Amino acid sequence: MTQNVKGFSKLSKEEKINWITNNYFINPLEAKESLTKYWNSDENLQKLHDEFIENTLTNFYLPYAVAPNFIINGKSYTIPMAIEESSVVAAASKAAKFWGERGGFKTTIINTEKIGQVHFLFNGDSEKLTAFFNQIKSQFFFDTNEITKNMQKRGGGILDIQLRDKTSEIPNYFQLHATFNTKDSMGANFINTCLEQFAKTLETKANDYDGFSPEEKNVQIIMSILSNYVPNCVVRAEVSCPIEQLSEDKNIDSNEFAQKFATAVKIAEIEPYRAVTHNKGIMNGIDAVVLATGNDFRAVEAGIHAYASKSGQYSSLSHVKIENGIFTFWLDVPLALGTVGGLTSLHPLVKFSMELLQKPSAEELMQIVAAAGLAQNFAALRSLTTTGIQQGHMKMHLMNILNQYQATKEEKQKVLEYFKDTTVSHSLVIDYLEKIRR
Repeated sequence: MTQNVKGFSKLSKEEKINWITNNYFINPLEAKESLTKYWNSDENLQKLHDEFIENTLTNFYLPYAVAPNFIINGKSYTIPMAIEESSVVAAASKAAKFWGERGGFKTTIINTEKIGQVHFLFNGDSEKLTAFFNQIKSQFFFDTNEITKNMQKRGGGILDIQLRDKTSEIPNYFQLHATFNTKDSMGANFINTCLEQFAKTLETKANDYDGFSPEEKNVQIIMSILSNYVPNCVVRAEVSCPIEQLSEDKNIDSNEFAQKFATAVKIAEIEPYRAVTHNKGIMNGIDAVVLATGNDFRAVEAGIHAYASKSGQYSSLSHVKIENGIFTFWLDVPLALGTVGGLTSLHPLVKFSMELLQKPSAEELMQIVAAAGLAQNFAALRSLTTTGIQQGHMKMHLMNILNQYQATKEEKQKVLEYFKDTTVSHSLVIDYLEKIRR
């Protein structure tokens, strides 16, 4: 049995599967069946999925659901969510309905600026480099005209380019720090193409610049790459209502709930251990919509968590205030999203999501995603500060436990009925299931 292979990428999909299953599985036929049963029966659709990435063997399914009743800036939305975690969609839907009856979500685009950098080493006089940069700055724009002309027609393009001296942190290290507006595209390929042209222009012009010594002419490009940290591409989502409207349960006092809720948020603002879990709940909502709309949730995650640390300590993304009897809860998040390009025109379910969302612009999608994150956060905090998080979560998780133990339809009905008013835990569910089976 070997686990090394040459030319794996050149093998057909069937040959790859044969090699994998024969080398790593006790029962190769059973392993093959696990892969092939998730192939799409439509050969063209399967081929499309196979060509998204390299070395594809099969499709990895996630549930695709919707959360209705979102009112955002007075407009009604049903939001698509792709996620595997129990209770996320239910919680978002419940929060959407709650706030829809209280005016809905208000969202605002604060900025849409994206960033890319050319990182390089320059062994010489920084003042001479600054003079050189100021002299050739317009050349960067000129040399990227062909790249940017279509983006400019849509109202986007390169906003500015700055020279940044980072030699106090790494010897001889400088940056070209560029800002962009990419309109409805996420813009990664556009930004990276511009940056690589900046690097070529920098090298060529430095080599021809009479003000540099021979050593200074030898600018060393380290890399040219966009940044997923977009602190100036930010959207705010907000909800508010009079305190007396906060409680739907006559056993829960609205004022007490508001104060507990506010304290829970303040704890997440000052305690990183709590803030990480607090923000993870926000990302349950954000990632699910980002994934369903074909955007890069890894980039979104990285940028948002960096933003949560911008003060020097990791902190809550959401905030609350109680003033003059009004409860206000809001969230500021950086979101670099696209509604054109990438998977948005290729993946059938991404197309479905975009149409379901009424074909939003990138700015509108930012607002929808932020509202989903805030809804999820509100639902989690409401549970935490009232009934506790496990009551609702474990009831949603109950079906997963039953499926894990291959419960029949009749067994599921009996277990669901039994736990309707009983605390759910994994061990209690298994005990009761075994009792039924006996």
